[in-house]
Amino acid sequence: MQQSTSNATIRPFGPGDGPAIAEAWTAAAPADGITYERFRDMFLLDRNFDKDGLLVAEQNGAIVGAAYGVRRRIAADGADLEAGSGWIPFFFVVPGARRHGLGGELVRGVMDWLAGQGATTVYFSSYTPNYFLPGLDAERYPDASRLLASLGFTTQYESVAMDRSLNDYEFPERIRERVAALSADGWSFGSPTGDDLVDLIDIAGSRFNPDWARGIREGVLGGQSLERILCVRNPDGVMLGWAMHGTYENVLERFGPFGVLPESRGTGLGEILLHLTLQRMRALGAHSSWFLWTEETSAAGYLYTKTGFTITRTFAILHAPLAV
Repeated sequence: MQQSTSNATIRPFGPGDGPAIAEAWTAAAPADGITYERFRDMFLLDRNFDKDGLLVAEQNGAIVGAAYGVRRRIAADGADLEAGSGWIPFFFVVPGARRHGLGGELVRGVMDWLAGQGATTVYFSSYTPNYFLPGLDAERYPDASRLLASLGFTTQYESVAMDRSLNDYEFPERIRERVAALSADGWSFGSPTGDDLVDLIDIAGSRFNPDWARGIREGVLGGQSLERILCVRNPDGVMLGWAMHGTYENVLERFGPFGVLPESRGTGLGEILLHLTLQRMRALGAHSSWFLWTEETSAAGYLYTKTGFTITRTFAILHAPLAV
């Protein structure tokens, strides 16, 4: 696949493109820039990466844009390759090459490629295991929003990113008293042992999200300290939930994943785990706690707001039909 548009040549990724793509990406979106090593780890080394799905636009010997499409070559869970689904985790055009239709050509090229691989629906950005942002921040990128709308993308739902400063954080006395009372009754709160990871990964993958189980496993294998994980077991020894930080890309201040089994919600365990983790983060030197993805009106969203988190960005999770 190679075509020319607006004095730019669009072609698939080739050896040597990576550093230039990262540089052009950062020029195009300086508020969401990326280093080459991070680009390599998140995309080029992704188990589903196919170089034919990464289109680059080259003009006068320089990369001025790119768009990336991916579909599952290895199932996220079980044997389901989600053959009808494709994802576009990112696209960009540097400022000096905009207003000539190049972004549209790149995204259409990726959509055509995904359709050729059998996908019937394409999702913007919400790909796992590796997504850079969970969706489109239309406030920050209005041109991208208009472009995707023109190509048939509509909003599936919205998610929010939230932050909380830890500079003023104090562990609530009522939570301390609640932990003490539960501990006296045989409940346990604390970091897991290596053996405890078996139960943790099981409930994360079977009761919540297979990608959370993957993230925990790969985080620990990559050197994540178990002190960044807090778990709760009831007096019978059953693990009911956990909270953690530093799981993704070893970023100390990034919170999550976090979950309490549905049958144990409304008991205050989630609030306890959240505060225990924030306390641990502060003890490790974190100045803030943040995450990229929750639904504002969900139970978790209300808990975060109650705990002092504020919304920093809103993302639209988009999808569009593909021609077959």
